[in-house]
Amino acid sequence: MSLNDRERDFESRYAHDQEVRFRIEARRNKLLGLWAAGLLGKSGDDANAYAQEVIKADFLMPGDDDVFQKIRRDFDAAGVEQSDHQIRQRMAQFLGEAEKQVQSE
Repeated sequence: MSLNDRERDFESRYAHDQEVRFRIEARRNKLLGLWAAGLLGKSGDDANAYAQEVIKADFLMPGDDDVFQKIRRDFDAAGVEQSDHQIRQRMAQFLGEAEKQVQSE
């Protein structure tokens, strides 16, 4: 295998890994959004629309803080009792769940 072949192989694997990571994070955000929607009293189409808002919030800044801040603000506005730790714990839990779901597809 030539150096160029190895480089293309590496770039291909990197692109695939980034795509998988993106899908896992989007799935995590959907699961998180549906969980939060339930606590906010939303169901059905309203819950799905809220989950889409959470997914879109992830495009505001690099990292997870934009998603966390959206949920924190919405919970505070609605009087939902969840600590920062509880929200971050759910984020971690749903990340693991999303990873399993995406890998099994």
